[in-house]
Amino acid sequence: MKRSMLKLTALAAMVMASGTTWAAVSAEEAARLGKDLTPVGAERAGNADGTIPEWTPAEQRGELKAVYPNNPEFDAEKPIFTITAQNVGQYADKLTEGHKELLKRYPQTYKMNVYKTHRDVNFPKEVLDATIKNATTTKLEGVDNPVGGHLGFPFPIPKSGAEVVWNHRVKWRGNDVRRYNNQMIVQQDGNFSLTKIVEDVTFFYANSKMDNPPTLAPGADFLRYLSETISPPRIAGTYILVHEKAGAGTDGRAAWLYAPALKRIRRAPAVCCDNPYEGTDGHQFYDQVDMYNGVLERFTWKLVGKKEIYIPYNSNKMAGPQTKYDDIASPNHVNPELPRYELHRVWVVESENKPEMRHTFKMRRIYVDEDSWNVVAIDNYDQQGKLMQFQEGNLVTYYNVLATTTQPETIYHLNSGRYFVTAMGNEDQPYDNTVSYPSNFFEANTIQTRASK
Repeated sequence: MKRSMLKLTALAAMVMASGTTWAAVSAEEAARLGKDLTPVGAERAGNADGTIPEWTPAEQRGELKAVYPNNPEFDAEKPIFTITAQNVGQYADKLTEGHKELLKRYPQTYKMNVYKTHRDVNFPKEVLDATIKNATTTKLEGVDNPVGGHLGFPFPIPKSGAEVVWNHRVKWRGNDVRRYNNQMIVQQDGNFSLTKIVEDVTFFYANSKMDNPPTLAPGADFLRYLSETISPPRIAGTYILVHEKAGAGTDGRAAWLYAPALKRIRRAPAVCCDNPYEGTDGHQFYDQVDMYNGVLERFTWKLVGKKEIYIPYNSNKMAGPQTKYDDIASPNHVNPELPRYELHRVWVVESENKPEMRHTFKMRRIYVDEDSWNVVAIDNYDQQGKLMQFQEGNLVTYYNVLATTTQPETIYHLNSGRYFVTAMGNEDQPYDNTVSYPSNFFEANTIQTRASK
């Protein structure tokens, strides 16, 4: 990466996380939170030329019910300009390598419609307050052992790439959620096959309704996850159950798989890393769910710094009921009229697999939105250093719970020309944060009983 392409921060230029214990920040540094930094650590001010505005947090609004993301003001806006293969040189320093590759490969059809930038991402007060406290109490031992965080983002002033990724992994998304995670594999001609999945998730760590939500520590659950495949018939009735744990590396994720053909649930250590996610025909690895959710100990983590780039933001058309799955799928890439690109600051993290650890990707360049701590894009490189895949997540905000997430997400397979879209609920149901689960809902025995009926 050329030095001129990055706006490096004095905070963390080229920091490598290895076996170091990263201490919590000082009280003096933490005092910036809620002042020149937002309560979760983003720069409050806009940029010098005014193309990125000051942070103006949204108020919580709307009933706690299943609802599609929307913002009538933003949704009514028109693009201010469009990036194409013909003018890409003007904007190259503000694009991911993945976006530049798509513009190069599909010069006649791929484009990026750019809109006015809005920064209204906010979180419930209890999450903001907890984040400020975490700044001086949470530390990271190595890369996979966060210790001491409670409810909020553990590392609002990150000192390492691993800390940035941990902020993404345990971010606030509401207490419990049920969602349709429909997926499609899109061929070069735009035809696709659809898989329908229903997911249930309870968040142990970032959970405001628990009397005593756990602090981050090795072996502590930070979320529990259950997916049920509805269609196609050949894999319908498949269940995947995961207890996601902090600080335990590869061995810490407890996972189970129920396969209808076997009629029993069994431990599934392969629900990890670059093993293909069940039912995706190899188009998504387990560690690509939610953009990135893998263990960190297999890789080195370099905090490169901050950069201004165009990313899909407030992209409600991509996630809303007015858009059908047919509308999203087009030859070679998603329909370029649907995503809404805005200029935002992101943290840039580079992750490289350790020589003794096997992974399909030799290196990832990960882009993390400073306001929401969501991974929004990833350049994935093969063992020869060639760009192999590009991941892109469309950021949307649910104002009723003040949660921002990526929906849908796309993985471009650059070697085959196919792409994979996941986290779609457009034609089915919106996210439902009103659900509440019994204490034994996310247990293997419960799934066995449920599946056997």
